[in-house]
Amino acid sequence: MSPATERLVLRWIHILFGLPLIGYVYGPPAEVQPYAPMFQYVFMPGLLLSGLWMWKGHLVRRLFSK
Repeated sequence: MSPATERLVLRWIHILFGLPLIGYVYGPPAEVQPYAPMFQYVFMPGLLLSGLWMWKGHLVRRLFSK
């Protein structure tokens, strides 16, 4: 996969996993409570991992290529 395609895919994953954050933060607490575990265990880790990979992925690749 080319670096440009990888960046594009990671960007869209990051955006799509970040959208539920808006609903979780700004939604009424009674309505977002049933979705809290899904947000905590699916969306937030995906958001964090995609952000970290975009930020420091080059160092991880360099570490494993040695």
